[in-house]
Order: sequence, then C-alpha cells, then structure tokens
Amino acid sequence: MMAMRTIIELPEKALKALSAICHKEKISRAEAIRRAVEAYTSRKPPATDEAFGIWRSRRMDGLAYQEALRAEWAVSERRHRYKRSR
Repeated sequence: MMAMRTIIELPEKALKALSAICHKEKISRAEAIRRAVEAYTSRKPPATDEAFGIWRSRRMDGLAYQEALRAEWAVSERRHRYKRSR
C-alpha cells in the first residue's frame, strides 16, 4: 500500500474533539483521520462511478452528440457575425 503524508488545518473545536476521540480509543490522530477518510470514501463513491453508463439508453452516441452541438455553435456564431456586420 502506497501512503502519502498530508498536512491539514482543523479548527480548534474539531481538534479538541479529535484529541478526545484519540485519547478514548488510544489511537494516534493520524490513525483517527485515516479511519475517518476510509469511512467517508466508502459511503460516497467517486463521481465517475455515478456517471458510468449514462449514455446507455440514448440513441446517439456521445461523439455524435458533441459534434451536433458544435455544429449548432458554428451556425450561432455565423448569425452573430452577420448581425454585427450590418
């Protein structure tokens, strides 16, 4: 397992609460924070997981949709230029 050191700033109230938990459970602050991060990330999946397969039910694939939008923008830009030139 690869680990990385991280520096965080906590408000005094949070630091006191963290210290009390650490004292009660006889663990270090680092361990308490590792556990908290693990608990948080296990409940909240990454956004990529939530978005996976979002286009599955669409008839048009993502690239075709993007190209259609860009074609629309080009028409809009030409109209805008035409109005400015009048």
